[in-house]
Amino acid sequence: QVELIESGGGLAQAGGSLRLSCAASGRTFNNYARALGWFRQAPGKEREFVAAITWSGGTTDYAESVKGRFTISTDKAKNTVYLQMNSLKPGDAAVYYCAAQSALRTSLRGAYSYWGQGTQVTVSS
Repeated sequence: QVELIESGGGLAQAGGSLRLSCAASGRTFNNYARALGWFRQAPGKEREFVAAITWSGGTTDYAESVKGRFTISTDKAKNTVYLQMNSLKPGDAAVYYCAAQSALRTSLRGAYSYWGQGTQVTVSS
């Protein structure tokens, strides 16, 4: 099994920054996960892809809406993936979810089998 726990959400002003963390654990994590991703879901909207990174090679993938503002990274020693969010906009407000998959279909929501509980990001204008 794989467990994912997000943290770091909160309130930021427009133009500000937040860093989200996702700590991964479980007996099978290192054998299972080939990619980790961040998704977000705003009220009344579908969950959408934000960013992803391959666990071994560090190849990244971003949604167009966050390119140049968000950065995904990993700390393998801590089994943690981060999402640095800069130049935040009110439209970035959502619950952010971390997810893990055993494939490399990084932007495909259905490819992810394990999900965290989510962390709320609020952006004030």
